[in-house]
Amino acid sequence: MASSLRDLQLTQVAGDGGRIFAGKDSDELEDVRLLDSYEDDNSFNRIEAGMRRVQVGVSGMTCAACSNSVEAALKSVNGILMASVALLQNKADVVFDPMLVKDEDIKNAIEDAGFEAEILPEPSTFGTKPHGTLLGQFTIGGMTCAACVNSVEGILRNLHGVKKAVVALATSLGEVEYDPTMISKDDIVNAIEDAGFEASLVQSSEQDKIILGVTGIYNEMDVQLLEGILSHFKGVRQFRFERISKEVEVVFDPEVVSSRSLVDGIEGESNGTFKLNVKSPYARMTSKDVEEASKMFQLFTSSLFLSIPVFLIRVVCPHIPLVYSLLLWRCGPFQMGDWLKWALVSLVQFVVGKRFYIAAARALRNGSTNMDVLVALGTSASYFYSVYALLYGAVTGFWSPTYFETSAMLITFVLLGKYLECLAKGKTSDAIKKLVELAPATAMLLVKDKGGKCIGEREIDALLIQPGDTLKVLPGAKVPADGVVVWGSSYVNESMVTGESIPVLKEANSLVIGGTINLHGALHLQATKVGGDAVLSQIISLVETAQMSKAPIQKFADFVASIFVPTVVAMALLTLLGWYIAGALGAYPERWLPENGNYFVFALMFSISVVVIACPCALGLATPTAVMVATGVGANNGVLIKGGDALERAQKIKYVIFDKTGTLTQGKATVTTARVFVGMDLGEFLRLVASAEASSEHPLAKAIVEYARHFHFFDEPSAIKDAENNSKESISGWLFDVSEFYALPGRGVHCFINGKRVVVGNRKLITESGMAIPTDVENFVVELEESARTGILVAYDNSLIGVLGVADPLKREAAVVVEGLGKMGVRTVMVTGDNWRTARAVAKEVGIQDVRAEVMPAGKADVVRSFQKDGSIVAMVGDGINDSPALAAADVGMAIGAGTDIAIEAADYVLMRNNLEDVITAIDISRKTFARIRLNYMFAMGYNVVAIPIAAGVFFPSLGIMLPPWAAGACMALSSVSVVCSSLLLRRYKKPRLTTILEITVE
Repeated sequence: MASSLRDLQLTQVAGDGGRIFAGKDSDELEDVRLLDSYEDDNSFNRIEAGMRRVQVGVSGMTCAACSNSVEAALKSVNGILMASVALLQNKADVVFDPMLVKDEDIKNAIEDAGFEAEILPEPSTFGTKPHGTLLGQFTIGGMTCAACVNSVEGILRNLHGVKKAVVALATSLGEVEYDPTMISKDDIVNAIEDAGFEASLVQSSEQDKIILGVTGIYNEMDVQLLEGILSHFKGVRQFRFERISKEVEVVFDPEVVSSRSLVDGIEGESNGTFKLNVKSPYARMTSKDVEEASKMFQLFTSSLFLSIPVFLIRVVCPHIPLVYSLLLWRCGPFQMGDWLKWALVSLVQFVVGKRFYIAAARALRNGSTNMDVLVALGTSASYFYSVYALLYGAVTGFWSPTYFETSAMLITFVLLGKYLECLAKGKTSDAIKKLVELAPATAMLLVKDKGGKCIGEREIDALLIQPGDTLKVLPGAKVPADGVVVWGSSYVNESMVTGESIPVLKEANSLVIGGTINLHGALHLQATKVGGDAVLSQIISLVETAQMSKAPIQKFADFVASIFVPTVVAMALLTLLGWYIAGALGAYPERWLPENGNYFVFALMFSISVVVIACPCALGLATPTAVMVATGVGANNGVLIKGGDALERAQKIKYVIFDKTGTLTQGKATVTTARVFVGMDLGEFLRLVASAEASSEHPLAKAIVEYARHFHFFDEPSAIKDAENNSKESISGWLFDVSEFYALPGRGVHCFINGKRVVVGNRKLITESGMAIPTDVENFVVELEESARTGILVAYDNSLIGVLGVADPLKREAAVVVEGLGKMGVRTVMVTGDNWRTARAVAKEVGIQDVRAEVMPAGKADVVRSFQKDGSIVAMVGDGINDSPALAAADVGMAIGAGTDIAIEAADYVLMRNNLEDVITAIDISRKTFARIRLNYMFAMGYNVVAIPIAAGVFFPSLGIMLPPWAAGACMALSSVSVVCSSLLLRRYKKPRLTTILEITVE
């Protein structure tokens, strides 16, 4: 490997290379996109400012005891705040203080525990915007004196987004700490140049990593050429070329050079000698899983190839006289058959089975025990006893039976079980693989000149797309990145991401999601979110993190795993002593002994069977495999689950609290009634109300303005079209001028038109404004509210002039879902900020008995807590914007929405589709998953409870049942495979049919 030729580092700002991880204020929730920070009640996902989080690949773990050992080793390191180890993924998730701990310290801690470790690159991070502040170093030419320095420093410090600036005359360098989300490096360079100096960026504290596959390297000269190009490439800090895989890992400064410029530059400077392709971290992880399964298969086939002759020598050959006579031929102190068995089994025991000894030694060195200890103990006892029996026979002439085939067959069966387990475990992560495969490998980039005119197109690696790129998407092709359509019209199938089966029309200014399929027309889109910012990447990250999280029920398995092996070894010793002492005392007849055997050999076989039949793996795999499959199944059905703990809580839900607006209703308010109670013309009345509401951002205000606009321009479609595009020109042409406008949250708006006061809002606002509500108006408003509509009162010049009735239609599935939840034993509650009459009318329509109305957003959390007082598990379903306090307070928060613009920081579940049926799906997945986990535990515990007594010979005196050690090994191997296969049955999960839940018979 080529060592790194560059190691340029600046002082880090705020911990990790200038990245500052900070939470969002509650009033900014509306701007948070899907999975923006992926934070929930799980403290693992809340990273304090200055802390770093890395994932480490850990190889060599075989069971829950190993993962516990790695976790303990990491937590013992000073500076590591949290560590979680996932056995199935062979990964550790570590949060640490970079001031106290370096990446190398984490790696060393794992390796000291006896396992191999590799710091994994963050998936798809290149191309994403850095967070927090960066420290940039700029060359500044043309400075001659201290006045120049002061001038440049003053200019830099006055720039919006620059935190600090220091300029040195002697070196002609300036160091600027800036926020890249507010100001770019180019803005800083332009500001310096506008002041009359020359400037360019040298380096920044930002750091990114990319792994490139290189084709075109055939000899050492090619390697030197590649290293030469990289060592002189501006912005490249470190690189390492792996000769075997022909991959180069490059650490670069994304502020100086982009990933695409890096690839293009290397290919250009090599004059076309090298062709580079970006290696996806997910694809590399998948290849490692395949490699592990392939390695296990090779070990199994090697062991089987060597074990079959041993088995034939013992079982078949005695019935073939010619062959048997050759085996009985004495060669030195032993027969030829003994020599052959010893040689073949030694290869199986110490070459093929070396991994068991290494893993067992590693575990014992760390004061823990695992399945490898049991396998090494059982096979070693069988092997070394057989060697001892041969040597004893050669010395004394008394030949005891040997059990070489037991050792060989045992290792063969264990390796078969491990291979099948690898295959089965690979199936549990199919959801991640399918999500990764959604993203296209390449994209068609439209090349533009400086004037923005398209001059050509070129195919690029999809991982090299940058924000602002214009991409061409042909019919039938996958959308390569999140973006905005700038040209064309087509229908796009978004079912693979949002779960919505109906194709969605996409026109100019429509948002598209990467990984979805363009069906009919060609589209040109401008990429807005790439890499880790993309919706698909965030969904993958969410599912992956959820699969790594441990459900609370897993603690039981971890505890059992910690004491399992010592308990089994103790049982094996008791079995050995029990049978040996009983035989010596004459408690059973000698005819039970094997031919030429003795009491010790007889007892030893029972003891070995106990050691090898016990299986801690089945217990360790019972929960994580089911959680992995369930989170994948949920993602395929548009239900994103944030972790095992959320999955476990959801099965016990007793109350589901629904927000009204946007959750039970469609969230699209429309004006259904407009009545004037004075002599004013209806058109004039609507114009007056629309003028007052035009400056408000409230959904009801927008509905009123749209209704009034439609009333005025009913015969002018072009005006309506302008309105739909929110054209300011179409508004200013027909509305009154408004002054002293201000909105009163929860009540309405207040302004002046033509010098007269206009008040639009609810009863409370009208009353507070000192106006009385006439009886006929009150009766009309009551009538509206009782029909599930909201009454909006309008006052002009201190007198009430009219009322508008606004309705938000219910979702068509709302009533059926509420009834379905009732059938499932879940009680439903509705909470809303609307008035009591409207709330009761809506609740009656959907079938909800328990209603809480006139509740402000902060008060919704108090409603949740009131139901939690008796220990009940409460779920909150909301749109994830103003419901975030309640979502956070609930035991299970479910954010429901279209999936790209909802704030889900506080939620445990994200329902990608805007469909309430997914609430039932979420609860049903949880219930079915934990039913499967309980079944897995029952099998794993039941297997050991039944198998160990049989192996110990408890039933031998009465029933004559004796389990040979090789058969015990086969049982042990198949037990863990059967648990994984049991979890895999969850892949057949189908959404519950409402007709089934509601017990409706369809004729």
